[in-house]
This record gives sequence, structure tokens and C-alpha cells, in this order.
Amino acid sequence: MLCFIGIMVSCNKDRLPNDAQNNNDTPSDFHENFGSEITRTFIGNVIDSNQNPIENATISIGNDNVLTDEHGVFIIKDAQVNERFAYIKAEKDGYIHGSRSLTPSNGVNKVTIMLLEETVAGSTTSGTEETISIANGASVSLEGDYIKEDGSPYSGSLDVIIHHLDPTDETVELQMPGMLYAENEDNEERMLQTLGMLAVELRGSGGEDLNIAEGSSAEIKIPVDASLLSMAPNTIPLWYFDEDKGYWIEEGEATLVGNHYIGTVAHFSFWNCDIPAEATNLCVTVMNVDETAFANTKVTITSATFGTRSGYTNELGEVCGLVPSGETLEINIYDFAICGSNVIFTGTIGPFSSDDTLAVIVDETSNIIHETVTGTFADCNENPITNGYVVLTYGDQQFFDTVEDGTFEINMLRCSTSDSFSIEAIDTDNLQTTGQINYTFSTPETNLGNLMSCNTITEFIQYNIDGDSGENVLIATNINATFGETDNSNGTGNNLNISGQGEAGSNDCFYLFGNLNDAPHTGTYDNLDYQVQDDTGINIGECIGISQTNNNIIYNVTALGDVGEYIDINFSGTYEDYNGNPHTISGVIHVLRDEL
Repeated sequence: MLCFIGIMVSCNKDRLPNDAQNNNDTPSDFHENFGSEITRTFIGNVIDSNQNPIENATISIGNDNVLTDEHGVFIIKDAQVNERFAYIKAEKDGYIHGSRSLTPSNGVNKVTIMLLEETVAGSTTSGTEETISIANGASVSLEGDYIKEDGSPYSGSLDVIIHHLDPTDETVELQMPGMLYAENEDNEERMLQTLGMLAVELRGSGGEDLNIAEGSSAEIKIPVDASLLSMAPNTIPLWYFDEDKGYWIEEGEATLVGNHYIGTVAHFSFWNCDIPAEATNLCVTVMNVDETAFANTKVTITSATFGTRSGYTNELGEVCGLVPSGETLEINIYDFAICGSNVIFTGTIGPFSSDDTLAVIVDETSNIIHETVTGTFADCNENPITNGYVVLTYGDQQFFDTVEDGTFEINMLRCSTSDSFSIEAIDTDNLQTTGQINYTFSTPETNLGNLMSCNTITEFIQYNIDGDSGENVLIATNINATFGETDNSNGTGNNLNISGQGEAGSNDCFYLFGNLNDAPHTGTYDNLDYQVQDDTGINIGECIGISQTNNNIIYNVTALGDVGEYIDINFSGTYEDYNGNPHTISGVIHVLRDEL
């Protein structure tokens, strides 16, 4: 989902005390590169290698700590970070620690962290020289001397956990530690072009974390993909990821032997073979000619020397990250995977010698449509949600947005060939959700009305008449919904019947009748004309007092499940009542299908 240019996700563990011997004891002023302290809001999700959400992962930004929910999502508001650097850590038992470092943007910063399972590659015992390898040829050769976290010697058996990250893997950006940002031996900041990474962890028989003993070392062997060998130098700097600081630090070098880099290390963390470059920070804002921000849009920056970095714009249309200094770059902007991942803008930018900003104007076409999805979000008592989020799913991609004052707005691009999406809203204070509701875009703005997070409500009918000054109706009881081929006064057809009655003492009622098209029955329908034999359409006039005159209500049937599954319909438009008075209406139907 959501990664910024040059921002990567980490899989590593805390360095142990003997790491201090490998650092320059002279205090570094490297942190001055990060700029002044600021506060920013972050929303993100944590997933495993199969893209499944990870619940109860601990997320920390500075002194702020939260747990991910059942969707793997976390929100941290007003976190203390720096203008050019923010560091987010994720931890969960059974997984290698993960992290993300990034250049924070002005809006809500969105991140995705993929945690890798602690898979044991092999076992050994103290005092024994051993080489542990994995299938692709990555390996670590151990001398046999180990220490515990407190620096005391360890004796006994131990497991060796190894993970190799291949830069050509499409998921590598979700797995990498921090971002490819580093401090070289001269305390200068650099961006990195990786040719391969290796994480090694040692675990004692009692589950304790171990490391190499002082004075000992290990040889690491990192394979280089064939497509990268042409750019691989004979010797390359080695960099380790400092989990406390959130960036890479140069230490030693590796030599290319065949298609492997081989180097010697004195401690274990995540090690990286990288070509360094001077870097500047670039923030790109994507918009149309009317300066409407394109949110949730993929942007790539390609360097002839350092390859391609990618990211997604936030709700302000902005994405930030590191680019190589003094180099002409190519920028590309894409539509979504469901649309074919097509390039909708390409251009040449740079060179940049200092931090900079750039606005990119993307022309909308008949194939690419800009959409705005709005709505309000309340609890069961109709109180606005002040701490929650919404998840919009379009194709296989998900977009998260925070809810702080009971309202939300999501801007995005979509392709003309796909107009369906779903929304789920989650109340993080009360741990309640609306459940996933299916919709169809009502271009250019889709108003979802008022969503309610009531886990006790499994189905509902909700509509509003005449906007803010009008009437809101919610029916969550006595609902019946059937669908099937039946005979009626309008002929024989695919008949949909939905009815609901408000709670005792309420005059609220709802009745919908529809004659739908043949399977799959979903799609857009106008008003059903009872005077036309076998007309298809939908009518909801019986309980609400909607006449057939100037009836311009449009219905989007987005899901029609089997018995026991959901029927989802959203509708909006204008109509006249039986007295000739004009009205507007919008509503949502999320009901379970009953036996016919």
C-alpha cells in the first residue's frame, strides 16, 4: 500500500553492547542533517510476507507507542520527528524487527511495514566453526565465540536466523530497513543503491539474543542478481543498519567473487552492499490543471546510476524522499494495478543540488477519472468519531485515511473501466467497525452519507432527505430482503424486495422494489416505471412519499450475494413528492439476503 520515494521498511534486531567498539567514540553531529523538530501524524499498516495484517504489533515513534489493531493498522498523532527524518519501528514476537525511516510530508504520513518471520536457517554450538547457508547461496561463516546481550560469554547450542533481500524482488521496498539513507565514515549523509542485503540473528537455546564475542568475527556471503552484475564494482562499502538511530552506517567493505560479495563483520545486524551517492531531499506534489491534489497516486523517480525509487502521494498530493544530487532524473506517474499500471505522466527533472520541491500537472483523460469520496462517521448514538480511520479498497489496493472530527475525504484517480470500490470505517476508541460496504463511484464526488460503527448492527438501511437541513433516517430492525424470479404486476423478472421498519414507537419505514437485469444483476438503475411492461429499475417511493414525476434517483447495486450474504446498494438524486415539492435524497442499503 503506501511507501514514499526512497523510503524502505526494516527487518532487523537491536545491536548488542559490543557494537560500541565498532563506532567512532567521537560524538557525531550527523543528526544536524535532520532539521528542526516538528510534529506529524502517521497512519500505517503492518503485514506479513503473505500480505496478511499483523495484529498487536508494537509501533513506536520516539516516546509514542501503540499496538496495531485486527486490521494491522496503527495511528500516531502529533509524533515528535524532524523536518527531514522520521523513524517508525515495529516489533512482534516471532518476527524480525521492522522499521521505516522517511522524510515526513506536510499531510498525514502513510507507511506499510512488512515483517519477516524468524525462520531458522541452521543450528550450531559454541566453540565450533560453522557455515550456515540458505538456498540462494547466501551464507554466514561463524568462528564459534558468542556473547549474551549483557556481554557475558555464551556456551551451548544456538539457532542461526538468516534472511537475504534481493533488490530485484518486487516486495523488497516493504522489507528493507529504514530507508536507503546512510552516514559514511566521514560522518557525511549519503543515499544508497543496494546490490543485496543480509540479516543474521543468533538465538540461544533459552531464546536469548546473542552476538559475536569481542575479538571474534564472521564472514558473510551475499549473492548479486545477474541483472545487477554489470554495475557491481569489484569492492563495495559495507553498511550496517543501526536500529537505535534508524539509518545505515558505513563499516568495512566486501569483495566481489563470482556473483557473490564476501566481507568480514564483527557484529550482527542487517548488512548491506551499497554504492553511495550525495543526495538531496525532493518533495513532489501531483495535481491537475485546477490544482486539485492527486492523492494515493504512485510516483517513481529513476536515476541512470542508482535505479528507481517509488512512493504514493498523501492526501495533499505530496510525496517526499531522497534523490541523487547533480543528476538528471526521470519521473513517472501511474494509474492503479486494476487499470493496468499505465504511465499517465512522464518527464525529465533535475539536476538538484539542494533540497527542493516540484509540482507536476497531470492532464485528466477519458480513461483516467479523478474521484472524491466523502462521508461522515459516527458511533451507535450518532456521536461523531474523533479517533478512527477509513479503509477504501479499489481493486487489490487499499488506501487508509484518518477520521478526527467525524468527517473524511479521500481523493484518488480511477480508471474508466472499473467504478466499484468498498469502504470500511473503524472506531479505534470503541473498537467497532461498520464492516465492509460496497459502492459505485458517483463521478466526480461520491457522498457516502453517515456511516455508523455498531458491531451490534449487522444490517441497516440509511438515507438522508434534503441534506443538512433535512431528515436522517436509520433503520436497523425488522429488515427483510429477498431476490428471485417472480411474477408481479410488472411482469416476470429478477425481482428484488427490501423492507424495514423502525424501532417501536418510530414511524420510520422503508420499502424497495426492483426489477433487475439478468446475472450478475449488479449495475446502475434508474426509476422503475410501473407503466412499462418488463421495465428494469428500482423504486423506493411507497414509504417515503416519492412520486413518479421528475423522479431522477439513480441506484447502484454493487453487491447481490447469496442467501445469508450482503446486498449493497447506494442511491442518490432528486425527486418530487406528491404535492409537487422538490427534494434531494441519498442513502445506503447494507442488508443480508433472506430466503425467498
